[in-house]
Amino acid sequence: MLSDRLAISVLLLPFAMWVMVLGGWMYLLTLLAIFGVAALEYTRLFQATGQRPAQLLIVGGVALFIAAARFPLLNPHGLLFALAIVIPLTWHLIDFERGATTSGTDLAVTVCGIFYLGWLGSYFIVLRDLPDGLWWILATLSSVWLADSGAYGLGRALGRHKMAPRLSPKKTWEGYLGSVLGGAAGSALLSIFWQIGAGPDSLLTWQTGLVLGALVGLLSPLGDLGVSMLKRETGVKDTGAVLAGHGGMLDRIDSWLVAVAVGYYFVWLLPFILIKFV
Repeated sequence: MLSDRLAISVLLLPFAMWVMVLGGWMYLLTLLAIFGVAALEYTRLFQATGQRPAQLLIVGGVALFIAAARFPLLNPHGLLFALAIVIPLTWHLIDFERGATTSGTDLAVTVCGIFYLGWLGSYFIVLRDLPDGLWWILATLSSVWLADSGAYGLGRALGRHKMAPRLSPKKTWEGYLGSVLGGAAGSALLSIFWQIGAGPDSLLTWQTGLVLGALVGLLSPLGDLGVSMLKRETGVKDTGAVLAGHGGMLDRIDSWLVAVAVGYYFVWLLPFILIKFV
């Protein structure tokens, strides 16, 4: 039986692929909806402990960072980076003056939320906008699903050694190995098909797909463990219930946040690596 993560991935896969292929406004609006829900869930995690992060600023800041990746005029000379600190600072100074007792921590949570979800979320746009970006983002996200499959399969069959018992008691080092192997092997195979769409001149081949899949399998679990850390600290089981029976939106995109950044920098560095070693 598939894990919850795999089951929901299979359920949403056709829609996700349709939106990625379509691109344009539909892609942007879908991302804004997904990350808007995730930002609300992030805020509520900390509100459950009595803290007062600025929900409006987190949701708005995340949306602006993602939109600015498509429309750079929204972030002239990096203005959003300054505003993402100065405006929350002002907000929480006023909140403290009005009687809040955790404003310093609230400020850190607010700023972190904007950058964690907004900045990492913007890589969904910039990766998709690269040359052959459609095929690279398909290769990257499919690597996450394949790595999850490998981790679940090998971890269930051979898992004995706990990887992070405080963060995620079910994760094992054997499962982590399965993540790397599953991401690498599965991505190499699928990249044969992605290359057909990208064309013979594309840098997306089974070899580069293998390396990308291995990197995603190696690093994307950090996103999952990061959200697990937030839930453990705040005492919350799931970030939300938007996906009935499968937790919240933030639970579902946690690994993707790291994976798309890995995918973007891998594609960005790839020409330089090939020039040097080929």
